[in-house]
Amino acid sequence: MPPKKAAAQPNVSAEELLGHYREMLLIRRFEEKAGQLYGMGLIGGFCHLYIGQEAVVVGLEAVAEEGDKRVTSYRDHGHMLACGMDPKGVMAELTGREGGYSKGKGGSMHMFSKEKHFYGGHGIVAAQVPLGAGLAFSDKYRGNDRVTFTYFGDGAANQGQVYETYNMAELWDLPVVFVIENNQYAMGTSVQRSTKSPSLWERGAAYGIPGEEVDGMSVLAVKEAGERAVAHCRAGKGPYILEVKTYRYRGHSMSDPAKYRTREEVQKMRDERDPIEAIRSILLTGKHATDEDLKAIDKEIKDIVNAAAEFSKESPEPHLDELWTDIYATEIPQEA
Repeated sequence: MPPKKAAAQPNVSAEELLGHYREMLLIRRFEEKAGQLYGMGLIGGFCHLYIGQEAVVVGLEAVAEEGDKRVTSYRDHGHMLACGMDPKGVMAELTGREGGYSKGKGGSMHMFSKEKHFYGGHGIVAAQVPLGAGLAFSDKYRGNDRVTFTYFGDGAANQGQVYETYNMAELWDLPVVFVIENNQYAMGTSVQRSTKSPSLWERGAAYGIPGEEVDGMSVLAVKEAGERAVAHCRAGKGPYILEVKTYRYRGHSMSDPAKYRTREEVQKMRDERDPIEAIRSILLTGKHATDEDLKAIDKEIKDIVNAAAEFSKESPEPHLDELWTDIYATEIPQEA
């Protein structure tokens, strides 16, 4: 990825670049710490890390506005941090403590935040896609200009409910951006082996949905494409598809040895396409920041993540009485 091309974006200030760098670094350091805690036995169950894919969600959150919604799959920690959820609450949920966003009862894959309009990570493959269309329908019904970002992966792109949702979304002109986070290996099978069509976003053409392929290792490219997608939706033109070509450095989950690809392939991506290093290079070569400035940001981020880890260890486990709460809604609030 050539940094000079990305740096030529006229609408990106030094402040924005530093913001993108800080946000991606927060996700990277958080996920590295989560991996450590998992290895220590402090996080149980499934744990899917976002390392390598940071540019996708940071680039799209850069074009989101207050009131926009987001829903995603179980690889969700990065999405939560990018939309402003508290790292302490996220990490405490990972360790199953009552200070977590779901009171320690949901774990890695099941967190929500009404305040940040984050409608969860979902463990059933592609289940969040029709939910995302439903969120967008609520905004269409209210007549506002909110947009819903619905994230799913290349593996989920082969699920039938995705195409049922495409049909409804275009039929009703729903303001939803379908974001295919194509990290090329789904749960462990190369997209070349699992998918006949070489381009996933073009499948939307059958329903009249426009879209494009995006370099998901460049936060600036994602942001630029996100601006087009969001403008399309806010103008009342219906859904838009972004196939964001990205790459995860770790296995599908912490229990995945990832033997379906070579170490050399992963290292090559780290060395040549890393999204954080790309922004770091732009900042340094453009003299927007010094090496000392970036080291200070790294220390700041590490302090935030370490504080989140300590909070997650000190927060108590849920009381047994919590087994019987939050099972059914007793009241359904009606908005005016």
